[in-house]
Amino acid sequence: MINKIQSKIYFLSFSIFIVLIDQSTKYLMFYYKNSFINKDFILFKLDFVKNYGAAFNIFSGSRIFLSLISILFSILLIYLIFRKNTLNSIDLYSYSFILGGTIGNGIDRIYKGFVIDFINLNIINFPVFNFADISINIGFIFLIYNVFKNNNK
Repeated sequence: MINKIQSKIYFLSFSIFIVLIDQSTKYLMFYYKNSFINKDFILFKLDFVKNYGAAFNIFSGSRIFLSLISILFSILLIYLIFRKNTLNSIDLYSYSFILGGTIGNGIDRIYKGFVIDFINLNIINFPVFNFADISINIGFIFLIYNVFKNNNK
């Protein structure tokens, strides 16, 4: 029983670690944007965008709705991590990645009214995004992988 609890705390801690990385990078971009904007790396450059919506700027201007969605999804993911005993480690990692990203972007929406995006890909024309977005996408990739893996048994 203690091992299960320790395992659940590990995955919750992993989500908190993601939130800390996300919020740290957003803090740096928000307060030191002039030092970072247009810094070009091979695959991406740093930019500064205030995103008032969700992915691809959908629901732009719906701060309260998107904040509530972030809170509800966070509660659901915490519930799944702690209460579902049939989850394997891939499920737990995917929920942890999604939870960390959801909380990271939710903090921005609730406290600032917008999400700070700053990673702009050079190789394709794609919306500017942040570390929380990357985390959410990694979580969804893990979930999709696990679905296909379990369906092929």
